[in-house]
Amino acid sequence: MNRFFNGWFRKKQQDGMTTMAAASESSREGNDLSSDNVPRHVAIIMDGNGRWAKARGLPRVAGHHNGMKTVKRITKAADRLGVRYLTLYAFSTENWKRPKAEIEFIMKLPQEFLSLELDELIRNNVQVRMMGVKDLLPDFTLSAVEEAVRRTADNTGLVLNFALNYGSRMEMVESARKLARQAAKGELDPDAISEADFGAGLLSSDLPDPDLLIRTSGELRLSNFMLWQLAYSEFWFTDVHWPEFTEDHFHEAIREYQRRARRYGGL
Repeated sequence: MNRFFNGWFRKKQQDGMTTMAAASESSREGNDLSSDNVPRHVAIIMDGNGRWAKARGLPRVAGHHNGMKTVKRITKAADRLGVRYLTLYAFSTENWKRPKAEIEFIMKLPQEFLSLELDELIRNNVQVRMMGVKDLLPDFTLSAVEEAVRRTADNTGLVLNFALNYGSRMEMVESARKLARQAAKGELDPDAISEADFGAGLLSSDLPDPDLLIRTSGELRLSNFMLWQLAYSEFWFTDVHWPEFTEDHFHEAIREYQRRARRYGGL
């Protein structure tokens, strides 16, 4: 599979880069979008890499590799619009069920992406974070992410938050355990536990809840992603697979978000 992918990639790399550059040049700048109503925090379930590859007769890893390019494209688009936080669902706690070869390829992508893009992220004042459980992640994956987090820690621009080895039910159970341990020690009155107390134990406790969730590839579910935090987020779904998701698609999602009235349960 790797020999097939490498041969295909060498053949298509130049054409693919040219196509993406042209798409970027022709992309609208979102001039019709209101600068006063840009979502502060956008979360994205990056779905459809495998289906994109299958439709083209390619191995699934080709979809993951092209999806990595979309990460760069959409990070730039979010930064240009003034989004403050961008959370990308990169690998779930359930994704370990996938074939070993596919997992090994996915685990190499953060290292490749950051080796290529970290200097530019630093120049653009982007701060990299990771939201997930570090256990089980290969050393080369974790070290690449931790280096990016360390080198961008003082940046004050867009926060690029990777949900890596992340599962929402897992983080909620862990938050409940923390509260239970405090209560058992007499440090916390169980009847006084608030939503804020529970939220403080989540992996995203230092981030605002997402204003907008985007999911690509036509699936209409959350797949164990930020279940607590998405309680009052706006959802936007598209049939477009993640590798072909463009800045124009991103603008379309923001445009739809700006048409909606957020009531948070009120009138």
